[in-house]
Amino acid sequence: MSRPRPIFLFTDFGGSGPYVGQMTAAIYQAEPDSRVINLMHDAPAMRPDLAAYLLPACSRPLDPGSVVVAVVDPGVGGDRAALVVEAAEKTFVGPDNGLLSRLPDIGRVSRVDWRPASLSASFHGRDLFAPVAARLAAGHAVATSVMPADVMVGSDWSVGLARVVYVDAYGNLMVGLDAQAIDEQRSFNVLGRHVVHAGTFCRVPAGQLFWYGNSLGLLEIAANGASAADILSLALGDRILID
Repeated sequence: MSRPRPIFLFTDFGGSGPYVGQMTAAIYQAEPDSRVINLMHDAPAMRPDLAAYLLPACSRPLDPGSVVVAVVDPGVGGDRAALVVEAAEKTFVGPDNGLLSRLPDIGRVSRVDWRPASLSASFHGRDLFAPVAARLAAGHAVATSVMPADVMVGSDWSVGLARVVYVDAYGNLMVGLDAQAIDEQRSFNVLGRHVVHAGTFCRVPAGQLFWYGNSLGLLEIAANGASAADILSLALGDRILID
């Protein structure tokens, strides 16, 4: 019997509290031979409209066949569907709230029809998405119904998003734009501050703002030895107005 495919967790649960552990336990209870890896647990809280642009970047390096459970689900317990999305040779499980809509090369999209014997109204990550992912990773069938990809919530969202989708511990600002699509010779005037391109931090003087393509492939605005978020007074979800 082949080993189950690896399962990666992408959530807005944060690093404290019971939620990550509960969801991980549910995967192992469903399939004891599972392999679970924490991909990210501080995705933009309750903001699938922002996390949707971060998920493709975070999951891009994963091997084909990987299974990703994505949970940024402020509408949990409501009428939004649960989805299985095949995209970029990977399998994604999560809510139909736009979170999975910006994945590249979307193929088969299915609505999850299976339900567990007990389903919490507030924790579908543990009770629904986790066991579905475990079963799929192990090669077992799950009851689903195929649906058109263009009826997913968020299917009409823009390819890129000129907003801050993540602020890291250093105050670097990740923007929901593909850095490769932007000419490195271009400089920006962001909120009255001149922002030039540089390959990395040491290429500019201390305290100077610059932009670069970060390790996830996103445009990132940073400052050498300082917080770009503080310098520009920008926060999660703020629009990047480029003059």
